Amino acid sequence: MTAAARSVAVEFDQVQKAFGPVQVLHGVSFSLAPGRVYGLLGENGAGKSTLMKILAGYEPASGGSVRINGVAHSFDSSRAAEALGIVLIHQEFNLAEHLSVAQNIFLGHEKKKGWLLDDAAMDREAAEALAQVGLTLAPTTPVSRLIVAEKQLVEIAKALSRRARLLVMDEPTATLTPGETERLFELIARLRADGVTIVYISHKLDEVERITDEVIVMRDGRFVHQAPTAELTRHQMANLMVGRELADLYPVRDAVDRSVAPAMSVSDFTVPGWAVGVSFDVRPGEILGFAGLVGAGRTELFEGLLGLRPATGQVDMLGQRVNTGKGWRNPSHAAAAGLTYLSEDRKGKGLHVHLGLRQNLTLMALERYARPWLDPKAERQALAEAVSDYGIRTGDLDARASSLSGGNQQKLALAKVLQPKPKVVVLDEPTRGVDVGAKRDIYFLVQRLARLGLAVIVVSSELMELIGLCHRVAVMRAGRLVATLDADGLTEEALITHATGTE
Repeated sequence: MTAAARSVAVEFDQVQKAFGPVQVLHGVSFSLAPGRVYGLLGENGAGKSTLMKILAGYEPASGGSVRINGVAHSFDSSRAAEALGIVLIHQEFNLAEHLSVAQNIFLGHEKKKGWLLDDAAMDREAAEALAQVGLTLAPTTPVSRLIVAEKQLVEIAKALSRRARLLVMDEPTATLTPGETERLFELIARLRADGVTIVYISHKLDEVERITDEVIVMRDGRFVHQAPTAELTRHQMANLMVGRELADLYPVRDAVDRSVAPAMSVSDFTVPGWAVGVSFDVRPGEILGFAGLVGAGRTELFEGLLGLRPATGQVDMLGQRVNTGKGWRNPSHAAAAGLTYLSEDRKGKGLHVHLGLRQNLTLMALERYARPWLDPKAERQALAEAVSDYGIRTGDLDARASSLSGGNQQKLALAKVLQPKPKVVVLDEPTRGVDVGAKRDIYFLVQRLARLGLAVIVVSSELMELIGLCHRVAVMRAGRLVATLDADGLTEEALITHATGTE
């Protein structure tokens, strides 16, 4: 039996990690047994991903040891870890957009026939891996053509093709539909029965409660607690993560004045191939949710409104027709009219993570800080105010956006789209990949925006988020708006039945 075919047991013994003077892991110790599913919990910045990168060969430890089946290992690469069956699926996709699905799955592990690549064999085995995750795609499809959810499943298929015996999944369902999530859970159950160890990193505590055998909690780079999942409630998990009693997750909804004219009205709006004849309005002080399965057209509808896609329809802002027959020309034109948009792709479209916090914050409102020359002092003052107003945790105002945790990056991105002082703000998956403490912060920020008189639109795949936060929820299915439910009629069952057409 090869090393990769054996079960894998892991012991972390006083593992430490420092990046320069910053200590990220402080003597972490716990163990993982074969054939178990572990929920690894902690706020963003708790050290979960860093620890898993050490296990999977992406980072060296600064101290302590990692023992695999009783033998200490210090991997110098991810390939060395994969040789023992340890595979990490990153939260941020690690795919080459210009290559095909099959080429991505076998990248660095190409099959050959003599001196030539054996494309037929790779396509065949890639198809088998895709079938395991329930993805019906031609292996020759370029990754650039895939939607976010499909890319996530390709990442999982790639890991399975490496014959993983210990599989780390970092927020694997963040972009998946309920049906795709169910198939993933079935796959996890099959892997577990086959003796594969699963480390499941997620902020969705309902999923952790459902599919894991044990829960491990980290906080501030330290091990906090390990216990059978059945012994912990979700509330206890959340409290262990944040180190304090977590009050109600959602703010109390304020009433919306229905006598006030809508801040934005959209009529018969069509984005070819994605949305057909959509009409809705949103009032000042209102939080309007948009629900629907992946592919329902929610994101594409708003990209059409912003001028990022061809579109037709009527849009009125504060009672004034802003354009005849289509949306805005581009996002800058929309922002000037009072509409801004926070993309679901935080690192790809929301922020320039390699730029500084200041440069990211002011990018959408540069005319305010450049009269005629850019005023770094004014930008820095704006950043200091944003850090205070939005609770952005950073020890250095001159740091790059990439240095922030996911939750703090999202707060920075939110502050950025509010710089043009919009009347309507669209937040697409505003809490994707952030921890429960940051989620609560963002929910209360959204409520604060509504109280200031902004109209807020929240596009989300998390039904409880929409139910807990919104005054109304519009449901899209196959490009059409099929229902709009008031807060008193919001249930998961009602939203799912409208989204799937089973009402």
